[in-house]
Amino acid sequence: MKQAKYFTRLRSTIVILLLHFAVFAQEEPKPGNSAQELADKLANPVASLISVPLQNNLNYGIGQYNGVKYTINIQPVVPFKLSDNLNLITRYILPVVDQRNITGFNTHEFGLSDATVTAFFAPKTKKIIFGAGPAFLVPSATEKVLGTEKFGVGPSVLLMHQGKGLSVGFIANQIWSVAGASDRADFNSFYTQIFLSHSYKSGASWGVNAEITQNWEGNTTLISLNPSLGGITKFGSQVVQFSVQPLIPIVGHQSIRPDWGLRAVIAFVFPGS
Repeated sequence: MKQAKYFTRLRSTIVILLLHFAVFAQEEPKPGNSAQELADKLANPVASLISVPLQNNLNYGIGQYNGVKYTINIQPVVPFKLSDNLNLITRYILPVVDQRNITGFNTHEFGLSDATVTAFFAPKTKKIIFGAGPAFLVPSATEKVLGTEKFGVGPSVLLMHQGKGLSVGFIANQIWSVAGASDRADFNSFYTQIFLSHSYKSGASWGVNAEITQNWEGNTTLISLNPSLGGITKFGSQVVQFSVQPLIPIVGHQSIRPDWGLRAVIAFVFPGS
């Protein structure tokens, strides 16, 4: 009964999100957006490009009970033109979690986790690309153990170099809790992703990134190395990017570090801007 309630809430949330972002998807792709150009734009976190990635993460061997955790991150990206030389790029991450044997032996939790909302103010530049703005942690979890019950805020930044077919850079944020349940631990976490990718005329791409998460309150560090292969195709007129990545843990405490993981991403692309 409890799980059915969470599923109903999850379904309603997903429907609202898809309807909301479908409004931005009515423009036809502009001529000149070749497969490689789209691949390069998708490698740029602050590109003026509407997309709705669905990032599927599966991790095995977590903690003392060898837990399994599946997370699908619904990650729409919506740009807004503020002026001829400045864009506001909004990025949303809504995680849906299904996990077993994480909080104890023979336990199971399913539902929404906390959402992250980031807004990058990005000047229109070429080759050297910069963006900065606020990041927010929103306590949207439907299970107590899946969230922090805290509202958080902090800075985010992106710096990268991009040429035709090559993208290299990093994205980072630091979030502190500023309000929420007084009986829950404070949230103080730093995250960065260092990335490199190479694209081809066909829209195919390969790359590698390193993800680093530092929990300052718990004094734990988690680092993974993630090579990737991807490509761009169409379902009718809908442009879609696929990618797959093994998640290779490098550093992490036994309680949070998985033995191994796999990520698969499907991104619906609306290159109308």
